[in-house]
Amino acid sequence: MRRIAIIVMGLFLTTASVNEVNAQRRVKKVKVTKVVKVPRTKVVYKKPKRKVVTVRTLPRNKVVVNNRGVRYHYVNNKFYRYYGGRYINVAPRPGLRIKVLPTGFRTVVYAGRNYFWFDGIFYLRAGDQYEVVYPEVGTIVYELPDNAEKVEIDGDLLYESNNVLYEKIQVDGTRAYEVVGIIEE
Repeated sequence: MRRIAIIVMGLFLTTASVNEVNAQRRVKKVKVTKVVKVPRTKVVYKKPKRKVVTVRTLPRNKVVVNNRGVRYHYVNNKFYRYYGGRYINVAPRPGLRIKVLPTGFRTVVYAGRNYFWFDGIFYLRAGDQYEVVYPEVGTIVYELPDNAEKVEIDGDLLYESNNVLYEKIQVDGTRAYEVVGIIEE
């Protein structure tokens, strides 16, 4: 009788601990938000617009990259556009290709694809180059880039960086951010 009680108790404890471990591995959403493409007119930024920082000159080792008639200057892992005698740090549009990934990039795997992520910009390998792309909805990153801003869309609080919308979630008890949409240009 005692032996049966010990076996039953052992099975109960094993089942309870397995369920707890599995529960911690689940992705827990703070709020379920259905967003895919959002017109810019529906996005409300929570802070006033940031001050634009410009530079007069760029180092000589810059690389000039053209994408759909737009000229970017790529230097020290950042993209710049030339406006009125100054260079402004900008996010490149999807379709732009570079030969070497920025130093410090992270690999983000989603739906069997290896995205390369740096400073809020997603890249996919395209032959011997890397193309700037929008990530798929559902892609998860564990930190937001420095330029991320809080936004409100239809009453939901999200984060925006480079036209990509993120929602704060929990993964394995850790804060993460899931791509929930793209702001249309």
